Parts: sequence; structure tokens; C-alpha cells
Amino acid sequence: MSIAVEASPPAVPETQRLYTYDELAAEMPETNQPHELWDGALIMSPTPSFLHQEIVFRFHRALHDWVVAHNLGKVIGAPIDMVLSSHRAVQPDVAFIAQDRLAIIQRGIMGPADLVAEIVSLQGRSRDRIEKRDLYEQHGVKEYWIIDPEAQTVEVLALVSGRYELVQRSLPGEASSSRLLPGFEVSVGDLFRRA
Repeated sequence: MSIAVEASPPAVPETQRLYTYDELAAEMPETNQPHELWDGALIMSPTPSFLHQEIVFRFHRALHDWVVAHNLGKVIGAPIDMVLSSHRAVQPDVAFIAQDRLAIIQRGIMGPADLVAEIVSLQGRSRDRIEKRDLYEQHGVKEYWIIDPEAQTVEVLALVSGRYELVQRSLPGEASSSRLLPGFEVSVGDLFRRA
């Protein structure tokens, strides 16, 4: 006996739905899957690599321990929403919010963090180096760290008169330091070590 299977009609692509952040938060279940909202469009990313997450953890731990020791605010790692407008929400790898701005912490971070770090992935190079850099500059993130495992560099950008200026570009064997948080520094070699 054979079973007849009716062929499905070809899928008709739907017009991509545009969301506000509030709609997305109400309709999407909690998830660890990386996702961001860009001009209302939901952007889903593959999960990061093991090395990417190791570097996130190392930077997060160093920044967290320093901030706690000096009672300066809060540090959080992805996934956490940083909502910059009703149609724009990103998930920075690491974010610091200063003590006097802790009120922006609600379900997510409702406004720009004071310091953001992104670990550059191969498929996200232009996103982290150009799109997010421009976005963070536009919304007033005071300091942006671009940590690039492929180039083995750490770049620290500081917001000066509404524009980012490169404060420091460091390589293994050097330390990267913060202008926003005087005294905070990390060893570039330690961030990128593979042991």
C-alpha cells in the first residue's frame, strides 16, 4: 500500500515584521539566543564561539572585580538588552553602568551604558567596528572597547564632544586602560591567551 503525499505549495516569503522593543519583549519568550532589534527588524545571530565567550568572561571578570572593589556601579555580560530607542536594542558583550545611573537598569538597560565592550567575531567585523561604533557614538556610550581576537588588538574609544576618538590601540604584551575609569586596565595577552 502506498501513501500519497500532497506537495506543499512553495513558501511565500512574508514581509519582515517590524517591532517596537515593547512589542518584542511582550511577544518573545526569554531566551539566551543572541538577538537584536535594528530599526524594528529582529536580527538573530548564531551563538558565539568558545574563544569569543572565554574573552568575554575574562574581560567581564576583570571589569566586574575592579568596579565592585571601587563601588562604582554594575557590570553585566550578554545576553542583556540595551534599549537605545523604541526600535533599536542591542546586546553588548559587556556593559558597565555607573552608580549614579543605575536607575536605567530595569528589565534590561534602558538607555546607553557608560562603557561597552564588544568582542569582534569573524562574521561580525563590520557590525562591531562600524555599525555598533556609530550607534554607540550617536547614543552617547562614553567609552567603547573593541576587542579583536583575529587582529589581536584592543582599541579603546572615548566620547569627546559627541564623537569617538581613539584613546589607545594595544597589542599582546601591552595593557589597555580606561579613560572613563582611571586605574582600570587589562593585559591584552591575558585576554587572548588560548591556555
